[in-house]
Amino acid sequence: MTESPIVFSGMKPSGDLHLGNLLGALRPWVLEQRLFRNYFCVVDLHALTVPQDPRALAAKSREVAALYIASGIDPATSTLFVQSHLSEHAELAWILGCFTPMGWLERMTQFKDKSRNTKSERIGSGLFNYPVLMAADILLYKTNFVPVGEDQRQHLELTRNVAIRFNRLMGEIFVIPEARIGQMGAGARVMSLQDPASKMSKSEDSEAGVVALLDPIDRVRNKFRRAKTDSGTSVNLEAPSAGVANLLDIYRGLTGCSDETLRSEFEGIGYGQLKDKVADQAIAALEPIQTRYRELTADPATLDAILRHGAEAARDVAEETMRTVRARVGLLPATRL
Repeated sequence: MTESPIVFSGMKPSGDLHLGNLLGALRPWVLEQRLFRNYFCVVDLHALTVPQDPRALAAKSREVAALYIASGIDPATSTLFVQSHLSEHAELAWILGCFTPMGWLERMTQFKDKSRNTKSERIGSGLFNYPVLMAADILLYKTNFVPVGEDQRQHLELTRNVAIRFNRLMGEIFVIPEARIGQMGAGARVMSLQDPASKMSKSEDSEAGVVALLDPIDRVRNKFRRAKTDSGTSVNLEAPSAGVANLLDIYRGLTGCSDETLRSEFEGIGYGQLKDKVADQAIAALEPIQTRYRELTADPATLDAILRHGAEAARDVAEETMRTVRARVGLLPATRL
């Protein structure tokens, strides 16, 4: 019997998960979770690349894990765990870093963007080495596919290059992962409600442009009602403005409707109606997630048990990979006193 391909993905516990995360990542994970052997990780070590309040980070890690489950990730089907619970991630990152040329990391556009306006003395080396830790996350589990957005494609290409280089120098160990950019869902690129030229982001300056998964329902509706459109008054599907197109894309992502349905429902209607219709669908999607989230967080012992079980399952695979890696690079096997 052929085993299913392996998928690895994760999100940082910093900022609020939002509608873009739901449509671009969580929903596709849920829809495809029975097609693959999945490792879904709360990547808390990645969050440390920028200063964090320790208590807030711990709380956010539980929040993200609970939102994974509340959005439909089944811990009985997928392996759900917290990155820092497995020391193998950091260990493999160090080893891979020793095989990764600095020039490769210097070309990473995200590092350039985040460090452009900051003096180098104030930038932690973790931000520079971030892509190597990401490579370790993926390669530990012999991952076949990584569902990533376009903004992470360069990092995945680095992962592939690191794996190829290591395999060439040390013998075949790592699977060369492939991207699943095309499987990220109709709403893969949800834009800000206030700045439709920019992607909806946890780091966005204005909260008004971001619909967080845990936003109160009345706030969700108000954010859509205040969404930027243009100076017109009714929907023109032949030439919609960026703001109108974003609202239509969100509706399509939430409902999965066809272009024909979109046309019959929205052509010529007023912007107020458009915003209310999109808000209705967003609320319908978020209410059950929020209800399930409250149930999970009301019982933290059960949530911690789920994460502990997931870490144990992930460790079986991670330890096997690391035994091979350690032997290939010449590290002595550990002995217990």
